[in-house]
Amino acid sequence: MTYKFFPHTEDDLLAMLEKAGVKSLDGLYAQIPESIRFRGDYKLPSEMSEMEVRQLFERLGSQNKQLTCFAGYGVYDHYTPSAIPSLLQRSEFLTSYTPYQAEISQGTLHYIFEYQSMMAELTGMDISNASMYDGTTATAEAMMMAVAAGKKVNKVLVSETLNADTRKVLDTYALHQGIELVTVAEESGVTSRENLEAQLTEGGVAGVIVQQPNAYGIIEDFTGFAEMCHGNKALFIVNSVAADLAVLKTPGEWGADIAVGDGQSLGIPMQWGGPYVGYMCCTEKLIRKMPGRIVGKTVDNRGQRAFVLTLQAREQHIRRQKATSNICSNQSLMALWVTVYMSLMGKQGLKEAAELSYAGAHYLCDGLLKTGRFQLVYDKPFFNEFYVEYDGDADTLYQRFIDAGFLGGVRIGNGILFAVTEKRTKEEIDNLVKIAAL
Repeated sequence: MTYKFFPHTEDDLLAMLEKAGVKSLDGLYAQIPESIRFRGDYKLPSEMSEMEVRQLFERLGSQNKQLTCFAGYGVYDHYTPSAIPSLLQRSEFLTSYTPYQAEISQGTLHYIFEYQSMMAELTGMDISNASMYDGTTATAEAMMMAVAAGKKVNKVLVSETLNADTRKVLDTYALHQGIELVTVAEESGVTSRENLEAQLTEGGVAGVIVQQPNAYGIIEDFTGFAEMCHGNKALFIVNSVAADLAVLKTPGEWGADIAVGDGQSLGIPMQWGGPYVGYMCCTEKLIRKMPGRIVGKTVDNRGQRAFVLTLQAREQHIRRQKATSNICSNQSLMALWVTVYMSLMGKQGLKEAAELSYAGAHYLCDGLLKTGRFQLVYDKPFFNEFYVEYDGDADTLYQRFIDAGFLGGVRIGNGILFAVTEKRTKEEIDNLVKIAAL
C-alpha cells in the first residue's frame, strides 16, 4: 500500500529490499525472536480535537506529584525568570541548525558569541566554545582533549570525589578511545594530594580531572594542584557547577587548563533529565584542540559588525572520522537560555542567588544536626550541598519525605546528600527538619 505522506514508492521499497538481500519488509526483522515481538494492537486513542488533546494532557499532567526539591547531585532546582521562554522563541534564535552560513545566521552567531564571553568570564578562562551537550559529556571531551594534547600519553587521572554519573560516562568514552583512566584516592572526602602527586610522578599522565564542589558538596582546596600537573606535563581539568562560580574561586584562578561542567544551574528547569547544556572553557594555547564551535566577531565588507564561525577545521562538521570530536551541530538553544539568564540576573544577581543557596544549605544542615539523628559524614566546608548519615532506616525516612511532599535529598551509599537553592524558603526547610526529627 502506498501512502501519500511517505516519500517512497512501491518500486523504491522493492529496490531497497533487493539491495538488502531480502524479499519483504518482514525479512528485515527475521532475526528478532518471536517471543519478544509485539503482535497486538497499539493502544492509541481515536482522533481528537485540539481542545480534547489539551484536556487529555492536563488530566495526565495532574497525575504527577509535585515535590519540593531538596535533591541535587548535579541537577538543581533554581529559579527561571519568566522572560526567558518568550525571548527564546524569537525567530532569529529558534533554530537547531549549525550556523555555517553567517549571512543568514547572525542572530544565532550573536548569542553564541555572548554566551562564550559570559562563560569565559564566569570560569576565569581565556576561551569558551559554543556549548556542549551536558556536563558529563563535556568532561569526557576534556579527557580526550587532554590526551590529544599530551602527545603519546593516554593516561588520565580522575579524582574519586568526582560525581559517579560523570565517571561512568568517562569510562564509556575511555573504553572506545583507548584511554587509561586511573582513580586518585579520596581522603576524608577530598582528593588525596599525596596520592595525586605519587601517580603524577610515575609519569605518562595526560590530564587530571577534579570537581569543585565535589560529589559530596565539599569545597576542595586545589592549591598547588595545577603546579603539580604542569610540572609533570599534564593538563589540569576542573569540573564545576556553573552557578557556584559566581562566588567560588574560578577554575582560572586555580590554574586550570580546561574548565567544564553543566550549565543547568543557570536557570534551566530540571525537566526530568534534560535538555541541559555543558560548558567548556580553556586557555588560549589549547584553542585548536577544543571540540565544537567557536564564534568570533569581525566586520563585513561594509565595515559593519558581523559574527562568524572561526578557528575550526571543516572536518569538524562534515568528516567525523577526521574531526577533533563529533560534537559540532548540537542544539544551542540551551546556550541561549543560560545567556539570557545571566543577562537578566547580572553579576550581582548570580552572586545573591548563590549566597542564598549557601545560607539555606547551612541552615538546613544545622537543623538536621540539632535533631540528634544526623551527623556530617565529612566535617569539611561545603557550599549548597552536604552529605549526612541518618541513625535510622534511611529508606523509611526517604518515603516519609515523599509522603509529606518533599524530595528529600539523594541517597549515596548509607548517607543522604541534601541540596538547597535560592528557591527554598525558611518555612520549607523547617518543615523538612520536623519530618526528619520524627
